[in-house]
Amino acid sequence: MAHIEGSEKLPDLWADNAASYRASSVRIDIDIAYGTHPRAKFDLVWPDETPKGLAIFIHGGFWMRLNKSHWTHYAEGARANGWAVCLPSYTLAPEARVNHMTRQIGAAIEAAASRITGPICLSGHSAGGHLATRMICDDTPLAKSTLERVAKTLSISGLHDLRPLLHTKMNDVLHLDETEAFHESPALHRPATPMPLTCWVGGGERPEFIRQSEIITQIWGGLGTQTSCVVDTQHNHFTVIEALKQHDSPITETFLV
Repeated sequence: MAHIEGSEKLPDLWADNAASYRASSVRIDIDIAYGTHPRAKFDLVWPDETPKGLAIFIHGGFWMRLNKSHWTHYAEGARANGWAVCLPSYTLAPEARVNHMTRQIGAAIEAAASRITGPICLSGHSAGGHLATRMICDDTPLAKSTLERVAKTLSISGLHDLRPLLHTKMNDVLHLDETEAFHESPALHRPATPMPLTCWVGGGERPEFIRQSEIITQIWGGLGTQTSCVVDTQHNHFTVIEALKQHDSPITETFLV
């Protein structure tokens, strides 16, 4: 946020827009528990007809901020295409370590998948992009039957090699060590299956976010996975997700099958 003018106002704007969306006529089941922690809940946004499948959107905030209630309106593009959309919260640092968040998101997806049949499309933004990609690593927390339903993954401005975070001030909150940073880095794993992975990043983002998207598509592309990296030149780290609200935008079409 420090690199984008006026971005300090965005969390309140996201929360207001999400609240307005929840107050609309769209059917939304709120605060479905998938665990015992107060943040172990997800919202489920329903399409107007029988769902084609389950779309997952995992929020960002560098594993330290925000929750599912900031992002509800970003479900609209997938919902308008006939998909049920799950938006999970998860326990944040410093209360939880990143490896715990990975397991929580796995549990959230399992719980949502038990309610919605059909294919599963995974996505997430920033830290959420990291967590979405962790679901398709060789040590996935997902059950085999659930993993087999995952049709594709979209990591938006995701973090895929956590080792550079060891040298940042934010690690005072994340408490990553070398072992966890290595283990929780999708780029340092093999993909669980050769399902498609797209990394989508804004051309106006900090160079590290672009590098993070490029490295996993290069590495996993050499390991039998169909990968692509889209640098969306018109956007920064926050505007890059705006088109998820549109049913016919390129990013929404990439998200879904």
